[in-house]
Amino acid sequence: MDAVRLIGVGRRALAQSQDAPDIMREAWQAQALAQAIGSRLALQGPPELRGEARALTEAGARGSGGSVIPVVGAGGIRAAQLTALGEVHEALRGLGALLGDVGIALVAVASASFEEGAYWQCMEAIDAADESRDHVLEILRRLPQWDSRPRRPEVEPDSDSAA
Repeated sequence: MDAVRLIGVGRRALAQSQDAPDIMREAWQAQALAQAIGSRLALQGPPELRGEARALTEAGARGSGGSVIPVVGAGGIRAAQLTALGEVHEALRGLGALLGDVGIALVAVASASFEEGAYWQCMEAIDAADESRDHVLEILRRLPQWDSRPRRPEVEPDSDSAA
């Protein structure tokens, strides 16, 4: 599944989350997706963006690796379904929006939390989502520079010279 579709699934799932554990699971899912997208960009993206893409991968790993709430359920880990980035600008804009939504939802969970441990877990998840979103925004900021740089025209074989 391409990144844009996975991000859409994540945004809908977050919007439908009913309680703190559901929201925390969706935060974990979003961070796992940020990690997967960052990894793809680090491997396949322009060399100028690979460092920032690796930083996104690492931030996503921090945000998805420390959760004590089990994520794997009937749907599994959505990021594992990532097969293609698709249109990179659209995917990154969607991921940035998803991470922003996650941060807002986590603030609500933290505000309603009566348990200190749950509160601090939310704070850590908010920091991770914010850091991932910062990396996404930096990649988006620099991506147009990469897209607009001059390219060598591809040379097609001349049909007359082949004869």
